[in-house]
Amino acid sequence: MFDHPSYDAHEGVHMFQDAASGLRAIIAVHSTARGPAAGGCRMWNYGTGEAMLKDALRLSQGMSYKNAMADIPLGGGKSVIWGNARTDKSPELFRAFGRAVHSLQGQYTTAEDVGVSVADMAIVREETPYVAGLDQGDAASGDPSPVTAKGIYLGLLETAKRAFGSDDLTGRTVAVQGVGHVGGYLCDHLAGAGAKLVIADIDQAALEAVARRTGATIVEPDAIYDADADIFAPCALGAVVNEQTLERFRFKAIAGGANNQLVVPEMGELLRRKGILYAPDYVINGGGIINVAAEISGNYSRDWVDAKLVRLVETLGEVLDEALSTDTPTNEVADRIARERIAAAT
Repeated sequence: MFDHPSYDAHEGVHMFQDAASGLRAIIAVHSTARGPAAGGCRMWNYGTGEAMLKDALRLSQGMSYKNAMADIPLGGGKSVIWGNARTDKSPELFRAFGRAVHSLQGQYTTAEDVGVSVADMAIVREETPYVAGLDQGDAASGDPSPVTAKGIYLGLLETAKRAFGSDDLTGRTVAVQGVGHVGGYLCDHLAGAGAKLVIADIDQAALEAVARRTGATIVEPDAIYDADADIFAPCALGAVVNEQTLERFRFKAIAGGANNQLVVPEMGELLRRKGILYAPDYVINGGGIINVAAEISGNYSRDWVDAKLVRLVETLGEVLDEALSTDTPTNEVADRIARERIAAAT
């Protein structure tokens, strides 16, 4: 693991297996310099254990950067469960995962992510208090997806200002990849602002529901990369910006909620050369963790969340402006600022 290309001096990488429930999980703690690590739990049917480890390492590092850029008192961590979220879930599995989280004694707090629901987290909560994103309890705030989507929408407007000279989306086309919780809410915001939508997902029911609400055009999952759109909003899984897809892009901007959108950091420079303005994923999608941070504090305040969200969008604008003025890839600017903030807290 120490030689793994995605290993970044992580403070701890913990592997758990529970034969009775079938749990196979990794909890990766990247940094606790700014506070206890926090990040969601993803359930995915990985092809290999190496793919699972890579995801945990990259996602946890991304959470350190995301929390630093959101200026919240949390470090970065992430958990992944190897399994099919449609067929392999059980109360026993999530209780076993809860015991795994609890064994870290507060070093890491979990929440829902891809493949995991608020109801699943409620089961985890039976075994440990280190859970957020709940819909019951004194400081519970529920599903953070609406806050994440609102932040992405506001960040997309900031990106549009710089890519097109205006944040007016009337007549602009946005291609949204993934219309689950976050992507679906984002589509509602975009349609309300007058944007035309092209959407893709493997969930046909979700596609049809969003299309009914917004008038979106549905395309096959792979066809989203060829969409004749102004802005691409990836809101599914990562690594969607790669050498193969880059050749197909006709977008002028990328602004979406998926984590780890760049298959490798060098893709940021290739996007810059192609004239595509990229909103770094862990900056634009930080609304959910801001909401979770308010819940973790034990004194949830929507006013505090909204104020942090406004500042986060301002930070994104500052990253984009510096990148444009210095001909530097946006992800390199964001990475530098995040590392500086983490180092200052060490």
